[in-house]
Amino acid sequence: MKKNKYQLCIMINGEEKSLEIDPGITALELIRDILELKGTKEGCGIGECGACTIVIDGRAVNACLMFAAQLDGREVMTVEGLNREEELHPIQQSFADRHAVQCGFCTPGMLMSTHALLTENPNPDRAQIVKAVAGNLCRCTGYRSIIDGIEDAAGRIQKNENQG
Repeated sequence: MKKNKYQLCIMINGEEKSLEIDPGITALELIRDILELKGTKEGCGIGECGACTIVIDGRAVNACLMFAAQLDGREVMTVEGLNREEELHPIQQSFADRHAVQCGFCTPGMLMSTHALLTENPNPDRAQIVKAVAGNLCRCTGYRSIIDGIEDAAGRIQKNENQG
C-alpha cells in the first residue's frame, strides 16, 4: 500500500523550500530529520519544555506540537536563521556576555522565544520577558542570567537600529 505524500512549500530561514512529506510528521521531525537543522532540540515531545521553539510568522511556537503540513505557506525561523556572516546576532552575543548559556540544550529555544518577543516588543520590561520565556525550561542557569541577557539584547538591538 502506497503512503500518501503531502506537498509542502515553506520559507525557512529566508530560503524557499518545496518538499514532499509524509502528512503525519511533526514540524520538529521536518526541521531536524529532513531539513537537518539540528539547532532545534527535542526535549519532552509534549510542548512542556520549549527546547523545540521556532518562530512562525513572528510568533514563538513549539515545533513538537505542530504537524509539518501546518507550516505550508508560512515563514519559519529556526535558531540557524539568527546567524549572520561573521558575527553573532545581538541576542546570541548578549546571552554569551551575560553567561545565559550553561549546558546549551535550552538555548536555541530561549533564543527563538527572545527573538519573537523583541520583534513584537523591542523594549519589554522584566515581567514581559519572564512571561515570554515562561514556556522554556532551563535546568542550569536559574533564569537570572537569561533575563539579564534578554534585557541586554533589547538594548543592543535598539542601539544598532538607532545607529543604522
